[in-house]
Parts: sequence; structure tokens; C-alpha cells
Amino acid sequence: QVQLVESGGGLVQAGGSLSLSCAASGRTSSNYNAAWFRQAPGKEREFVAYISWRKGVSYYANSVKGRFTISRDNAKNTVYLQMNNLKPEDTAVYYCAADPQRLGIDRTLYRYWGQGTQVTVSS
Repeated sequence: QVQLVESGGGLVQAGGSLSLSCAASGRTSSNYNAAWFRQAPGKEREFVAYISWRKGVSYYANSVKGRFTISRDNAKNTVYLQMNNLKPEDTAVYYCAADPQRLGIDRTLYRYWGQGTQVTVSS
């Protein structure tokens, strides 16, 4: 089993920045594809970004492209999401997800999930 723990959420004004972290523990190795999803109140969980474990290939939702950056430190079993120029519509609970084999924008692809961290952007 793999446990994922997100941190770094909080309250920020529009235009500000936050950096989220997702630390993996348990039966871990660095060989996991990882992604960030988010869920706003009353809405479905949506894809934000993913990164592959082998070559660090990343992909972003159009809504965050150019503002968010996903990265990873395999030595620390940690994935990051740097969020810049935040907007009120970025307000959501952000979830980290991981899977040893699958990678994509569909949340059903990922076996492991964190509990989420709240990001609130005030206007």
C-alpha cells in the first residue's frame, strides 16, 4: 500500500502563489506516475496536471497551463504543484493521485489518492 499526504494549501489573494506537496510513504518507490486533481464545491473532481515517473513528462489542463507547474523529486518520493497567478476559480480541494502503471487525465486511472488540501483564492 502507498499513502499520499498533501500539504501546502491555504488562503491566498488573487494573483498570489502557493506550492503544494504530495509525500508518498509506505510500500513506495519512485516508480509511480502522479497527478493532481481538484474538486470545487458542487462540482466533479477535475484533472489539473500529471507527471510520468520515467521521463518526467508533464501535461496540464488548459485552465492552468502557463500558471501551474508540476514537478517531482524521486529521491524524496514527493510531487509538487507550484501555482502562480491564482484566480478565485482555482478555489478547490486539491488531491494528489498516483499509479504504478497508468497515466492520464481520467481520475479512474489512479489507484492511490491523498486526503486533499484546501486552496482558497480570494478576489
